Amino acid sequence: MDMEWIQANLLAQTPSCAQLAADAARNRPVTLHGQIQTLRRLGDVVFVVLRLRDGLLQCVLDNPDRLDAARLLREEAAVKVSGTLLPEMRAPGGCELHITELELISLPGQPRPLPLNRKSNGMSLDAQLNWRPLMLRHQDQRDRFRIQAELCRAMRDFLHREGFTEIHTPKLVSAGAEGGSNIFRLDYFGQAAFLAQSPQVYKQTMVGVYERVFEVGPVFRAEKHNTVRHLNEYTSLDFEMGFIDSFRAIMGMETAMLRSAWLELAEVCQPELERLKLDLAPPGPIPAVRFADAKRQIQERTGWRSRDPNDLEPEEERLIGLWAQETYGSDWVFITHYPTTKRPFYAMDDPEDPRVTLSFDLLYRGIEVTTGGQRIHDYDQQVAKMRQRGLDPEAFATYLMAHAYGLPPHGGLGIGLERLQMALTRAANIRQAALFPRDMKRLTP
Repeated sequence: MDMEWIQANLLAQTPSCAQLAADAARNRPVTLHGQIQTLRRLGDVVFVVLRLRDGLLQCVLDNPDRLDAARLLREEAAVKVSGTLLPEMRAPGGCELHITELELISLPGQPRPLPLNRKSNGMSLDAQLNWRPLMLRHQDQRDRFRIQAELCRAMRDFLHREGFTEIHTPKLVSAGAEGGSNIFRLDYFGQAAFLAQSPQVYKQTMVGVYERVFEVGPVFRAEKHNTVRHLNEYTSLDFEMGFIDSFRAIMGMETAMLRSAWLELAEVCQPELERLKLDLAPPGPIPAVRFADAKRQIQERTGWRSRDPNDLEPEEERLIGLWAQETYGSDWVFITHYPTTKRPFYAMDDPEDPRVTLSFDLLYRGIEVTTGGQRIHDYDQQVAKMRQRGLDPEAFATYLMAHAYGLPPHGGLGIGLERLQMALTRAANIRQAALFPRDMKRLTP
């Protein structure tokens, strides 16, 4: 039997664009690899823009006849190049590589049908999504999703520092956490099963294990909404924490998390933010307004007549966002004490007014990005509210087991990552904030 030993080995990374810019100031030789974003032949000079892991690098090949591989170059070819870096303020990143050696690693199977060097190629969003694997190579798209990745990492790091344990919960479940009809049904070896609407029942259970828990993962909503702000699968960052004395403790933790993440983004994503021309003022204290007061304020200021007295319509959220900016100078505003009829069975009612709950939404630039609040921790109280809602407690036996054997006062929230990025990057459509969006009409790519 043939056998070999594999030693621990880390493949060397291509230098970052910041490292390359520093090397250029010292005229240092470098070797790196990348894919060709654009290619221009001007007489005896070939300009090659390489797509690296974190940006673009302009390269110059001023004697292509010396290198046999040069005549085979085409866009999207993977190459390895060596040369000397020189400062060049007109080039991406402020530096330019003068190639002395060129190795062709691989060639694309066919010519690229779309340009990736223009801000906009005139394609509709739907057409861009059809070409998604290719369009994601555009620098604008790479910048947007690098920001998303760093945002998620920054929030995860914050929660780790604050003593939260990361958990991973099932996405195939036997009952819906939110209730209602917006749930995907499927056959699970002859049993009825559903795609999870949220990790709610599991993260509450885990409060009795670790006290503070969080999860980043997909959730599924069978909502028949074809709007600029809805997806049927999105990424949710959920956290739950025990031993709270008020649902305001949840809002305080979220405020601290967002501030920490925004400060970190401003540092680690400075090139991306500059290229996208995005302002990123970290949130300070965030104003909190009761649901009924926010409704009344918008009606009095704008004359808006709401069709739903128990919830906020998208236009109301937009108007509230404008009002918060004008009144408090804040892009953020918490809306608290939502009506009991519009909140799930696990939301705790306000003891001072059972018609409303100890819950909240967070609006960012007029878009709802978070829903959270205090949960019912008492077993009898939870069973009573389930029955009041027409739910069978037997269907939630494992969820109620945690309550039956004792849970501390607790609460938590869920943040829609795509909604948050949509507002942060001022995207016109949430599909621009999802790598491969899933909506009512799209299952590919």
